[in-house]
Amino acid sequence: MKWKIKNTKVILVAALLLLGNVVFARSKDSIIHFIFTSDVHFGLEKEHFRNKEDVAALEVNKAMVQVMNQLPAIQLPNDNGVQQNKLVQGIDAVVITGDIANRMEKGIQSATKSWEQFMTVFIDSMHLKKKEGLKTDLWVMPGNHDMSNAIGFHRPMSPKKDPASMMGIYNLMFPEKQIKKFDSSLNRIHYSKDVKGVHFILLSLYPDSAERVWMESDLKNVTASTPVLLFAHSIPDVEPRFFQNPNGLHDINEEDKFENLVPEKYKDGKDVKGETIIEQNGFISFLKKHPNIKAYFHGHENWTEYYQYKGTDNNVNLTCIRTDSPMKGRLSAKDETQLAFELVSINSNTGALSVREILWNAHKNATDFTWGKSIHISLK
Repeated sequence: MKWKIKNTKVILVAALLLLGNVVFARSKDSIIHFIFTSDVHFGLEKEHFRNKEDVAALEVNKAMVQVMNQLPAIQLPNDNGVQQNKLVQGIDAVVITGDIANRMEKGIQSATKSWEQFMTVFIDSMHLKKKEGLKTDLWVMPGNHDMSNAIGFHRPMSPKKDPASMMGIYNLMFPEKQIKKFDSSLNRIHYSKDVKGVHFILLSLYPDSAERVWMESDLKNVTASTPVLLFAHSIPDVEPRFFQNPNGLHDINEEDKFENLVPEKYKDGKDVKGETIIEQNGFISFLKKHPNIKAYFHGHENWTEYYQYKGTDNNVNLTCIRTDSPMKGRLSAKDETQLAFELVSINSNTGALSVREILWNAHKNATDFTWGKSIHISLK
């Protein structure tokens, strides 16, 4: 009897130690920090930047990355958010939701040159590391400008097609499947990442019906309790022009002005200025089926806003994070002190997520910045 009691105590102590180790491991490894930006538009010039006129995207983006490189050493604000008052220490990922190259209209440089400049800035000039000392991940998705450069546009471009940024994104994100020719129907750029208990889904332009088939398959491997974050270029209330032309030969032409950016054919009539109720409702149904999708990050409209997407008939409530563009900002194009990107911090143990706007050009000192707006949400 004494032997049983003694051994029971040993087993109990061992179990408690094991549980303690698991809890310690979770608490030790629960903080995620990532940077979110979009619409870097290599090929454009910024009208005014740091006392100069007509400044190339190469220089503007380099200046932004210079500020990003300082983030691990900065202290987070006292704002009741994740890790308030603590040092960032490491950045797990930098996320860019498209429009790497500007569309090649009106004398804009080729996508090939724009991609080369992107690599110079976001690969060669970025020196961020994770807390563990590993190189920070770079997650890139395409925007409508990247896709139009690859497949053609309804207005003249020179050259007529240049898939360099689409092919570059594909090869960067799928190094094991390098391609030398880009085919928009075969080389879909979508992927997912798991970081410390959070599932990241990174999409091609918009979660249309084709993307949702892939997403459904991807989510089969994700538990219902795992929080999911979506990233795409387009706004959730997507524009008709993104879809396949429903008219005639279904091609890209000057009369119809559909851009054929995603595989799904437009269903809300024939007019590119119509609604996207049917298309959005497909996405809304998907969101209802997967309530662990907690937030949607996007660019395209080029200003910082944290808002709730309510769907077509107040039938969904999805937190959305829109970010600024260093080159086309709705506000920052006229007021360079409003140039911004987002620092996102997550505590996967508590399920808390904080998005903090960084106004990266608010001061004369090139590496100083100001905290802007913020939002704190629960992933549970």
